[in-house]
This record gives sequence, C-alpha cells and structure tokens, in this order.
Amino acid sequence: MEQLYRIGSSSIHGLGLFAERNISGGEVILEYSGERISKTDSIQRCSEGNPFIFYLDEQFDLDGNVESNPARYLNHSCSPNCSVERIEGRLLVVTQRAISSGEELTFNYGYDLNDYRQHPCNCGTEACVGYMLADEFHEMATRAAFNRAASGSFR
Repeated sequence: MEQLYRIGSSSIHGLGLFAERNISGGEVILEYSGERISKTDSIQRCSEGNPFIFYLDEQFDLDGNVESNPARYLNHSCSPNCSVERIEGRLLVVTQRAISSGEELTFNYGYDLNDYRQHPCNCGTEACVGYMLADEFHEMATRAAFNRAASGSFR
C-alpha cells in the first residue's frame, strides 16, 4: 500500500506530517495510537510536560508519546485540513477536504479557554486567532484581540 504521509520539518512547529500524494476528502489517514491511561495518570503526565495526551472518553485518555504513533507529529492549525474522529474507541485522523501532495496535515487541537495564553498558535493561516483554541472560541478570541487593539492594550 502506498504511504499517505511522511514526517518532515514543519514551519508550524518542530516536525509535522506531510501528504506524500494527493489525498481525497473524507479519507482515513492514520490512527492516533498509544497507551490507554486513567485521568489521574493523564493529569500527572501532562504536568510533567507530555504534550501527546489525547482525550479518549470520560474515564480514559490516550498517551500518544510512543514511537509507534506517527500521528503525534500532527500540528495544530486554526484552519485544519484533518479532524480526529472517535470511532468505536479508536481515534482516527480523517481528511476534511482534498489535500495536495506535500501539504502539511493538521487538525485543531480543540483547547478550551483555560490557560489559553500558554498555548500560542504558529499555524500562519489567515484564520489564525493566535492560540490553539477550539473552533467555538475563535470568534471570541478574535473579538477580544480587536477590543485590545482598539483600546491600545496589547496584552
């Protein structure tokens, strides 16, 4: 089977995944895999700086910080071309639109407003809100930035 992606240097952050060929919208690219862990272990590992923890369900998270998980190289974008779908307890990376060969594969990390300033975004898209926020917070973040700029406050 032809490889769909490769790992390479990313302008967004560190390493990223890039399409090896043109990919249709709605295509499953890979699975986000790793160790299934309790919420307690998740909190501990996050506090130790592990950025590869993924929400799985109400009881468990997935620690994707394993060599066998290339999906850990997917970077955040405010205008992502992929999404992660939970299907029968698995986390599958699915394209949201057609992707051209060489294009970086991205998804929205979906962070909430808690400590959002600790998660700056470097995606560089026209729709970038400056932070790795879930879609539902984009308008609020854009409005807040506009209000700060209008008031002369840039913090």
